[in-house]
Amino acid sequence: MTPARILIIAGSDSGGGAGIQADIKAVTALQGYAMTAVTAVTAQNTLGVQAVHGLPPALIDAQIRSVLTDIGADCLKTGMLHSPEVITTVAHCIKELASDVPLIVDPVMVAQSGDRLVPQEAMQALIEHLIPRATLITPNIPEAEALLGQPIESTAGMRDAAEQLLCLGCKAVLLKGGHLRSAQLKDVLVTDGEHFEWIHERIDTTSDHGTGCTLASAIAEGVGRGLSLKHAIARGQAYLQTALREAVPLGKGHGPVNHLHTITAFKTGIIEQ
Repeated sequence: MTPARILIIAGSDSGGGAGIQADIKAVTALQGYAMTAVTAVTAQNTLGVQAVHGLPPALIDAQIRSVLTDIGADCLKTGMLHSPEVITTVAHCIKELASDVPLIVDPVMVAQSGDRLVPQEAMQALIEHLIPRATLITPNIPEAEALLGQPIESTAGMRDAAEQLLCLGCKAVLLKGGHLRSAQLKDVLVTDGEHFEWIHERIDTTSDHGTGCTLASAIAEGVGRGLSLKHAIARGQAYLQTALREAVPLGKGHGPVNHLHTITAFKTGIIEQ
């Protein structure tokens, strides 16, 4: 079977737990083919982000064009886009070369450590130029609050917030509730006229760096292989939950999840392919 071709447009994480590194691991672990356009290089580890260097928009443009004009893509996934110029460049490339390819936008703004990864002005560019093109956006609570300019203080308010985000022009919103203080986690999917909810037990672990990147890329791989959006999300959540439970602690802070747990699971038939 030809693997799903997933082009990931995001920043690099030197610690390997988030960003492009997590994206590649997740897509590969789910038997997709990961390609990349690196937008920024970061110096970071499990304790935080020490430095960020954004790559020039022209180089990002060249990477995207190089991949799409040769290999092509079945789904696109964006992560850290560090400036308005980068966002408009990515949006233009997608419009020109891949307007009919599903697009998963993970609006990465803040690292797990709390370090801000992109300037405030990039958020407006994201709202104007990229989110309206998205098949799905996958914000967590802080990202949704930043996009809406209002607090989300309970799981009860998540559906309303997701519906407001849908008004930004995307086709669907997956609002993740992991940042709310509750024993159970709720994720809400809102599309035009439909909504679904998933409830998960909170996993007590410090190995949770890169969960947003990992989930968005897992969903992108599912969409790229032709699964329905709801099925791709459920499959991605199952993959991430096991990756959290089976993580081996690394570093002194928030370590990575276990992206490679599927190596055994695929052999034994535990995970649906």
